[in-house]
Amino acid sequence: HRWFLRLSQTGVFERLAHALTLVDRERVGREACPTGCVVDAQAARSDGVGVAGERGYDPARRVVGRKRHALTDTDGRLLVAAVSPADLHDSHGAIALLRASRGLFPFLAHCFADRAYRGERVGTATTITVEIVEPKEGQKGFSVQPRRWVIERSFGWIARCRRLARDHEATPSSALAFFVLAAAMILVR
Repeated sequence: HRWFLRLSQTGVFERLAHALTLVDRERVGREACPTGCVVDAQAARSDGVGVAGERGYDPARRVVGRKRHALTDTDGRLLVAAVSPADLHDSHGAIALLRASRGLFPFLAHCFADRAYRGERVGTATTITVEIVEPKEGQKGFSVQPRRWVIERSFGWIARCRRLARDHEATPSSALAFFVLAAAMILVR
């Protein structure tokens, strides 16, 4: 377990996922550096018993645990990720992701997001244009949203990893490492 912590602290998993994303984009005939992205957050329920660390309560999702914030390209490959207590609003996580993406993916110009990211705070955080994907007028119940469904699919793929079905990790850094590693494993397959 110590070797895993050492690797996660040195950023090996993030570099691996970054390299795999660039290679996979080129493999399908796209430019290595994306120009469009999708942002969203997923709340993960905490294991609770005997698990220390930063946790929070998200009243909208009725979850005690952590949030996984993700920025994917328009095909669903993970670009940047972060983990926070569940009580952090999605927009604060998006600001951090958009700013972090500038160093890794300098050509990002357009980001698709849901209504949680509406407002001036996210829109002016970087030079990336944030487009809010609204549901159709009069829509009731669930409906697939254009452009946003790719990040939901990515969360679904990553959730297949049993360790990520719930939040079992003691520290946010190890939770992030497993999240990024799961995304990298999807690209390897």
